[in-house]
Amino acid sequence: MLTLRTYALLLLLSACASSPPSPSTEARPALPSDEARLANDVRVQRLAPGVWLHETISGEDWGRAPANGLLIEDGESSLLVDTGWNARQAEHLLAWARDTLHRPVRAAVVTHFHVDRTGGVPALAAQGLPVYARAETARLAAERGLPVPAQRLADTQELGPLSLFFPGAGHARDNLVVWHRDSGVLFGGCLVKEAGAQSLGNVADAEMSAWPESIERVRQRHPNVRTVVPGHGLPGGPELLTHTETLLRNASTGNPASR
Repeated sequence: MLTLRTYALLLLLSACASSPPSPSTEARPALPSDEARLANDVRVQRLAPGVWLHETISGEDWGRAPANGLLIEDGESSLLVDTGWNARQAEHLLAWARDTLHRPVRAAVVTHFHVDRTGGVPALAAQGLPVYARAETARLAAERGLPVPAQRLADTQELGPLSLFFPGAGHARDNLVVWHRDSGVLFGGCLVKEAGAQSLGNVADAEMSAWPESIERVRQRHPNVRTVVPGHGLPGGPELLTHTETLLRNASTGNPASR
């Protein structure tokens, strides 16, 4: 027969076992999915922990062309690498970083002066966010009537978790590459072509003779690359550097496939 004391103990244990867990005193935001479409012409995709690829699509004037950039987590904030084709696309990226990733963009880097890199600069300027670029990039953007980043970069510079490097002219005379050391992701931008590319694309502002040496400087500076992100198309590995060199050799010998 249960004693009164034993019966009370059993009631207490039963109550503890059936009580729901106490809610957390601090609400935690839901983690973002690995891929999200922010608009018909803007999407983001996780490449590595803390590293997001953003892809923006041009208007009909550029043939609905996709362009890549990065969003890099940096503690409680993030860094944007290239800004999309226009301010509206950049606004989508800024809002997603703030409201979904919960790491608002604190600064951006523009890797060269073309509109697929600089088009979103006005959206960041409107929010008082600094946009960094080389002096040559700012000068060329101003000459073409494109948005001009206000902050200047040296040819070799660190910015949070990013290493910025100007390897020399190539696709454009001012093209930077961006290295995220923690993930091994290299943003080659338009200096590098995707594996499926059959040509060098737009070479109106290229310096063809300097381009191969610039690729080799990137390889020497970053020998431990895991992922290479081209300015357009699918990411790959270090073989994208080799593929770009092959396209350059074809172009120098007049191979029709490279035109």
